[in-house]
Amino acid sequence: MEAESAPANQEWPNEERTVEQLAQSRARIEKELSKVIVGQKGPIEEILIALLAGGHCLITGAPGLAKTLLVKSVAQIFHLKFQRIQFTPDLMPADITGTEILQETDEGRHLNFVKGPIFANMVLADEINRTPPKTQAALLEAMQEHQITASGVRHPLEEPFFVLATQNPIEMEGTYPLPEAQLDRFMFNVVIDYLPEDEEVEVVKQTTSKKPEPIEPIFTGEDVLRFHQTVRAVPVADEMVRYAVRLAAASRPNQKETLDFVNQWISWGAGLRAAQFLILGAKVRAVLQGRSHVINEDIQKLANPTLRHRILTNYRAEAEGVSVEDIIQKLLDQVKPI
Repeated sequence: MEAESAPANQEWPNEERTVEQLAQSRARIEKELSKVIVGQKGPIEEILIALLAGGHCLITGAPGLAKTLLVKSVAQIFHLKFQRIQFTPDLMPADITGTEILQETDEGRHLNFVKGPIFANMVLADEINRTPPKTQAALLEAMQEHQITASGVRHPLEEPFFVLATQNPIEMEGTYPLPEAQLDRFMFNVVIDYLPEDEEVEVVKQTTSKKPEPIEPIFTGEDVLRFHQTVRAVPVADEMVRYAVRLAAASRPNQKETLDFVNQWISWGAGLRAAQFLILGAKVRAVLQGRSHVINEDIQKLANPTLRHRILTNYRAEAEGVSVEDIIQKLLDQVKPI
């Protein structure tokens, strides 16, 4: 089956038709993913939203929950070049970005740049918290500028470009937690949890009986870039934008009119990017559901993946057993839509 895309000499459909196309494609995407992935509808939707919004994802989950398989399968559906980088304590920045090597030619010796694995459309940074900060920082320029610099020369990355980084929340010894500035560059922090018993039974049956069916591509990289333009054109009422801004601002302690529990449990709150990603993600969610406008529910459903890595709790919250998700729920309860 060939990847479906608009012919080069044909104009991209108008925005309304593209909204309809994306809404219809959601069922096809879920059908293809169901060939290899059982359950995990929430994480799948969040990763898909980030992809269509042009954002990067941090994926948190225990080993063996198909994080790598999920990312690879999404890349196949969108016909994107996929690369997996296993982060280890001895990994160097040049191992990711690439390096210059001296080569002998008929005209003499020349330095040639050999591209690293980051030159792909979708890069899986596996166990990103197992490598030192120097190597983690090698991703910063790539994630923000979609380019890398080697020996003073800039090398643009292929478009579209996404980084999906995984981290294991169980083993924290010998790891290097990402600093807040780098966490803020990820649009979502997607949490993949254990499956219910019935779904685990289905996984065991599928993986021990026969090989999974191959995933068929539905779109191309060019389609993804067009979807990005369509998503950004989705109108949003000022009330929705103000609601997202107030929700993010309410998480900041020691501000004017800060809620009491925020001052008690939070040492650092969400910044401006949180509101930006809430609105951008809400636009994608609206489109995937066949709507051409954002509603309150879109923002509320994306509050957890958007805010959970942008809110830093203090020792008091830890001592009282208060999680980031508990705080986000209290914010949703007390910050009402306009």
